Amino acid sequence: MNEIELARRAIEARLVAEGWVMRHGGSHDVFRHPDRSDKIVVPRHRTLSLGVARNIAKQAGWIK
Repeated sequence: MNEIELARRAIEARLVAEGWVMRHGGSHDVFRHPDRSDKIVVPRHRTLSLGVARNIAKQAGWIK
């Protein structure tokens, strides 16, 4: 089974490494990819809940 990362900084680092560009929002950071039309919203908490982290992983294509 895939391990879901819960640390916001690790998630953001992986998104940036995969080409996502961060745009700061209010209480969230918004990531957009130049080759995709969708966006990923990451809340500014040190640790994300499992559900939020799983949703981000699905949007990024890390899990199914």
